[in-house]
Amino acid sequence: MMQHQYIERDSGMVVTEQLLGDWMVCLLYHGVRESSTALFKMLTSSRSSHILSLVNFDRPVLNERAFLTTCGIDLSECLDPSSQLDTPRKIFERKIRYWECRPMPAETDVIVSPADARVLVGSFRETSLIFLKDKFFSFEEMFGCGTGEWHTFFVGGDFAVFRLTPDKYHYNHTPVSGEVADFYVIDGDYHSCNPTAVVSVATPYSKNKRVVTIIDTDVPGGTGVGLVAMVEVVALMIGDIVQAYSSEAYNAPQAVEKGMFLQKGQPKSLYRPGSSTDILIFQEGRINFAQDILDNMVHTGASSRFTQGFQKPLVETDIQVRSVLGTVRKRGLQ
Repeated sequence: MMQHQYIERDSGMVVTEQLLGDWMVCLLYHGVRESSTALFKMLTSSRSSHILSLVNFDRPVLNERAFLTTCGIDLSECLDPSSQLDTPRKIFERKIRYWECRPMPAETDVIVSPADARVLVGSFRETSLIFLKDKFFSFEEMFGCGTGEWHTFFVGGDFAVFRLTPDKYHYNHTPVSGEVADFYVIDGDYHSCNPTAVVSVATPYSKNKRVVTIIDTDVPGGTGVGLVAMVEVVALMIGDIVQAYSSEAYNAPQAVEKGMFLQKGQPKSLYRPGSSTDILIFQEGRINFAQDILDNMVHTGASSRFTQGFQKPLVETDIQVRSVLGTVRKRGLQ
């Protein structure tokens, strides 16, 4: 199986990812899926995902510090002492001192990453150099049927896909400031976000269970980047997405509701353990993605399964939560 590499943002280094459970994912998506549709459907169902989660994440960790080190988790970032992180679930649901270790730019026109993740960006416009229509998700299907006409506001827009691996910090943070125009949950499957699974199943992210938050940023105190759709997508072994918005640290978490004002960079939700995906969708002509992310996508020295699967240069950048994803595009400028 081809290796999968990404670009480390701070250093610019090409890194080979150690994909956890890669052999199992390859077997599921190239063996079981091709030989037994019914079995494949069962294994990517909600029930199976919950069972796998319980088996893998609720067992005790015999040596917490060694496990944390093996996973590459920086103990100095954690709010809780390592002695309290005694199961994989507690480790993956850890809180960090993000206000210190994930500083956020002060500029008001900056859109920030919602997660510690590996990111790709794309556009729905055929004239765009990053045109990626229907590679990761079906545009209309992503917003769900019978949930209004939100997709019509984003025709010709841009998007960013953030792939959270199991070792990552699993809180999502708000990428922009604005008012919640809509919030709803769409039921679905639990496909893996392993690159092999993504290129094997057509538009998997719009088939999985997901939470959609529409944020209006053209309001007083908002970021001014138009409507932003933040879609939180569950994946294999993810039990749930817990909405837990906090305006300060992790204090007094609230469920997200229509009419709430969300402040950029604050914790919004928590993924239960496993791998998962965030997708941000922007209206046409409202965002300029950071140049280093665009440059990294066409890096010729990195071997990406997305490049191989989609026959187009697609190399991810490893990005930290609350760091720059892009800036507001001034009206009338392209």
